[in-house]
Amino acid sequence: MKHRARIADVASLAGVSVATVSRTLSNPASVRPATRERVQRAIDELNYFMDGSARALASGHGHTVGMVVPTLDNSIFALAVQGLQTTLAAHGYQLLIAAHEYNLETEAQQVRALLETRIDALVLVGVHHSDTTWDLVRRSGTPLLVAWATHESYPSVAFDNRLIGQLAAEHLVSLGHKRFGMISGYTRYNDRARQRADGFIDTLQRHDIEFEKRNLIEQPFGFPGGRSGWARLMQLPAPPTAIFCGNDVLAMGCMFEAQKHGIQLPRDLSIVGCDNLPIVSHLPPGLTTVQLPTYELGIECAHSVLEWIEKDARPVSVCLDIELIVRGTTGRPPADPD
Repeated sequence: MKHRARIADVASLAGVSVATVSRTLSNPASVRPATRERVQRAIDELNYFMDGSARALASGHGHTVGMVVPTLDNSIFALAVQGLQTTLAAHGYQLLIAAHEYNLETEAQQVRALLETRIDALVLVGVHHSDTTWDLVRRSGTPLLVAWATHESYPSVAFDNRLIGQLAAEHLVSLGHKRFGMISGYTRYNDRARQRADGFIDTLQRHDIEFEKRNLIEQPFGFPGGRSGWARLMQLPAPPTAIFCGNDVLAMGCMFEAQKHGIQLPRDLSIVGCDNLPIVSHLPPGLTTVQLPTYELGIECAHSVLEWIEKDARPVSVCLDIELIVRGTTGRPPADPD
């Protein structure tokens, strides 16, 4: 097996000390240009790659940030990861990503593994995590940024998830609807889903509209969940004339199943989603939805952790603006819904 070049080999070939090579890699501005050139030539000739742990020891930073997301099988999280990764890369940082598929035990294992790599900062989605995860974060002392939701003890880059539900409810109430249903992701381990449902239901109650528990259908995020949710809502004694879905994927599944059964949108049924995925404006008649700027959330997360790492300045929490985008799936209820 070919001998892998070490930092001492680079120093010997360049005619400098190991400390000078280390300084050239971690803080090149502190080294004279002629010396930097000699070191770089030696690096190129030997095909030397600096060990990550060595870089961390030399600079005090590993130039890595960890992020654990619920799933990558959802373009909303993928967009946020893209925004975060692109921005970090522009500043010389790598992003390490893990997905726990809504399993808190798996998430704790992933957090432990990331912390053991000595990441400079950690980004977690939401505030519902296991005691093990919180204990690992506290004991490590690693800067933690919360995304998608606010936390009383940690800085965050978030959306107002209750407002998402409120915007959907206000729009549907303004159109004259009286009978409502909601298809949500599972709320037990998902604070964002729970807050959206709470915002929707509380707003209806402020308008003196009763919302029964059976009208909230919890499903796995995905097209099948939206389809199944629609079918269950239609089996109610008084089926809803308007449905709010916890994300656009559920809403699309709901749309597809309704249209499969001859339901015309919005004449017979109104549907509101959440996310504003690029595809939803192209699906006839166009999905009304609450727009979440998730790519921008990723960028803002990057700026926050970079400020924390490089300036040792705890970032200020940010709540990003959201907006209701009205398209063709919402309208007035049927003239005689009974």
